[in-house]
Amino acid sequence: MSGPKEPWYKRVYDWLERRVQLEGPVKDAALHPVPRSTASWWYVFGSASLVLLILQVVTGILLALVYVPSAAHAWSSLQLLNHQLPLGWFLRAMHGWGSNFMVAVVLIHMAQVFLFGAYKFPRELTWVVGVFMLLMTLGMAFTGQVLRFDQDAYWGLGIGASIVGRVPWIGGELVYLLLGGPIINGATLTRFFALHVFVIPGTLLAFTGLHVWMVLKLGVNEWPMPGRIVRRETYVKEYNELTHTDGIPFVPGAVWKDLIFSAAILFAVACCAAVFGPYGPKGVPDPTIINTVPKPDFVFLWIYTVLSFLPPEMETPFILIAPVVGVAVLLGLPFVAGVGEKSWWRRPVAVFSVMFIAVCWGVFTNLGTYTPWSPKMDAWSGAAVPVNLLRSRTPLERQGANVLQEKQCRNCHQLGGQGGERGPALDEVATRLTEDQLYRQVLLGGGNMPAYGSALSPAETKALVRFLETLHPAYQSPSEDASRQLVGQGTVQSPTQDSTR
Repeated sequence: MSGPKEPWYKRVYDWLERRVQLEGPVKDAALHPVPRSTASWWYVFGSASLVLLILQVVTGILLALVYVPSAAHAWSSLQLLNHQLPLGWFLRAMHGWGSNFMVAVVLIHMAQVFLFGAYKFPRELTWVVGVFMLLMTLGMAFTGQVLRFDQDAYWGLGIGASIVGRVPWIGGELVYLLLGGPIINGATLTRFFALHVFVIPGTLLAFTGLHVWMVLKLGVNEWPMPGRIVRRETYVKEYNELTHTDGIPFVPGAVWKDLIFSAAILFAVACCAAVFGPYGPKGVPDPTIINTVPKPDFVFLWIYTVLSFLPPEMETPFILIAPVVGVAVLLGLPFVAGVGEKSWWRRPVAVFSVMFIAVCWGVFTNLGTYTPWSPKMDAWSGAAVPVNLLRSRTPLERQGANVLQEKQCRNCHQLGGQGGERGPALDEVATRLTEDQLYRQVLLGGGNMPAYGSALSPAETKALVRFLETLHPAYQSPSEDASRQLVGQGTVQSPTQDSTR
């Protein structure tokens, strides 16, 4: 007689296991021994970071089903999520607050690893990969803010582009690579969407897999006891003896604290999402509003504060040097201090460094919430109007030159070889557009140019057009409306003439 028939799910499992053979690696990962001292609440931040990354991936995929990465529809698609789709606002809030929590937990995890000396031999590469994971996490936070494409995101990206443009020799090429051209437009959103949804998460997931693999193979760092010195010749043997004599399997011995803490973090994210809601979007991005005070997310708020207090001549050196030095120090740390004491009780410099950085970050972030500082959006408008364009001009025309400067027109238009490339150069604009066409373009906009009808008074508009009418070569007359010439010659009846008959 044959024995009882196996349940269907056991047969399905056996069929799959014969083909994928995952049971062995999963058991090895779950049951790998770890020092008993690592079953501590201090060792839960790495697992919580992984859970938050999974949350970001899941909520990001759901948001990508609705979000439209175009300059014309990005803002409205977020409004659709916030106000029309059921629980769309909660999904956005979970993604936004999950990003903040992820950055915070990753930073705490890095600080814990540093204080516990877990970057020392033989875990140097584990630390280096962790540094790149931190940079990828910050990259996800920045690109996510840009995708909101509201007033803060628009000008914040403009400031980011100006910072990138300061890189010697290749600054211009980097701006083109970042924005997809010389201006912030639909191509910019497409690039940031690709970075935020594909490039950075894919790279981060690859680094995460490598990081987890090395943790499994090299073991979880033991509790840093004072006097327990790391020596390259003996550490591996001592660690293996410790896990053999005083080790426990990761599951269930140590994993339960990771699960409880990760669940608490997810609950905190959900509570913040439900109580505070999603981030923005705020006002529709408007290039005509130049007196703006863009505020980044809290992760980057300290940068604005530092730049606000630095002398102008120190901004560029700080922006170009400080990040490079900071990353270099983090990457070089395990190779310079890869052996010796792990315990923070014997490493006062490490404890002071963490405390100093944490206090400075907190103070600068708090100041950034109310510091009355706005970056100068002058770009090329700081350059003077060429003198030859002001000679023999009437007071009204010179007033128009002032309006051109004050309203930042040269951020988008070149004049005398200096200016932006968003729109055409203005040196010969009077040969292309008539007076009526100039008025219409200034007031109503068109193409890439926004409408300035609400940003200019009638007097300013008149002065600006009068100045623009002077921008033509000396040998060429400005454009004129042919119909007006015919009316003046009596060939075509004017509306006034027709009404008197």
